[in-house]
Amino acid sequence: MIRIDSVWLATAPLDMRAGTDTALARVVQVFGSARPHHAYLFANRRANRLKVLVHDGIGIWLAARRLHQGRFIWPAQGVGEQHSLTHEQLNALVLGLPWQRIGERGVIGVL
Repeated sequence: MIRIDSVWLATAPLDMRAGTDTALARVVQVFGSARPHHAYLFANRRANRLKVLVHDGIGIWLAARRLHQGRFIWPAQGVGEQHSLTHEQLNALVLGLPWQRIGERGVIGVL
């Protein structure tokens, strides 16, 4: 329904009471701008809730997801403020799976 070309994850926690304007301000603060067809992910401190802000080229979409058990696999704050994810990694993250092991980082090869 919404075209997403790139997915970005911010490591710093976001207050889940934040609305569209506050989330958009955080995107601009962390990523420099909100680009069309990009998704920006934020989690709360406990990493059991996340918000996704998507700029579709016309307007802003803000979605939230909460896990009733467990936590989202979230990188530590000191590892960098932002990470790029593939669509496969996004799908794993939203389900609460270890998304870092999907894609190039999880490839086993011959040394």
